[in-house]
This record gives sequence, C-alpha cells and structure tokens, in this order.
Amino acid sequence: MTYTAVAVPALSKHMEAEMFDKKEDNSTSTTDVFRPAKGSAKVVIGHGVQITGEIKKSDEVQIDGEADVTMKTDNLVVGVTGNCKGDIETHNADVWGEFDGDIKASGTLTIQEQGKVSGKIEYQNLQIKLGGQISGDIKLSDKIQPIKKDIKPTEDNVSMQEAMKKDEKK
Repeated sequence: MTYTAVAVPALSKHMEAEMFDKKEDNSTSTTDVFRPAKGSAKVVIGHGVQITGEIKKSDEVQIDGEADVTMKTDNLVVGVTGNCKGDIETHNADVWGEFDGDIKASGTLTIQEQGKVSGKIEYQNLQIKLGGQISGDIKLSDKIQPIKKDIKPTEDNVSMQEAMKKDEKK
C-alpha cells in the first residue's frame, strides 16, 4: 500500500472556525485571500468555460475560455487560450488569443505575438507585437474635438490676421 502526500493550503480563520466549531476572533481584521479587494470588479472566464451574455460594467475582464459577449470594461485581457466574440467598449485591451467583432479601445489596443484581432476596430493607440495579426475595418478614434466655429468676433476675440492689420494701421 502506498500513500501520496498532498499539500493543503492553510485554512483561513473563518474556515477553521466553521470546521472545528471554534468561535472566531474578530479583534484583528485580516483580508481573506479568497476574496478580491473591496471595490474591485474583476470578471474571469476560465479556460474551458463557454459564456454568452452581457457585462454592463467591470474594472477588468479576463477571458481564457470562449465568450460571445457585449461588454463595457476598463481593461480587457484575452488570454492565449481565449476566444472572444462580440461588441466591446474598453479603455485598454490586451489580446493574446483571438478576438472577432466590434471593439472600441479609448486607450491602447495591444495585440501580442500570438494575438489575432478581426472585425470593426476603433482605437486611440495601437501596439502590435511581431507576429500579431489585425484585419477588418480599422479606424483611429477621433478623440480630438473640433474647434467651435460659432464664436462671434468681439474686440477680445479676433483672428490673428485681423489683429495684425490693426497693428499695421496704428
């Protein structure tokens, strides 16, 4: 008969209290390692997971499985095993796997060495690593607002040419 040793992670105080009917000592507050920090809204779609749906707001979305989604997020990471389809609005996107669909990146769209991005692509900054692929309707985002033309000329508000003409007359 042979036995195999298995490493077991240390139990949190809360888990230990439940298992051994101990009362918890709440005098010191420690962060539970199984919980994300307060205020973070991170979504992870793991390898082997298939999902279809909508993510209305998230700080960060990481896709290592298959996702057909509509989402708004601050940061999108499509992992090497990730395959993402859909309509995405994000500040930054980092694509290691495959993306197909509409994507608007108001910050930086980065396509890594094995990354493939196709579809309707709008970006503010673009970085493509050697080997990365991009195809489709590709557009640089128009972030710069046009100068308003409805300004009425006044004494304080004249064109440079008009100001120079006035100086020549003096």
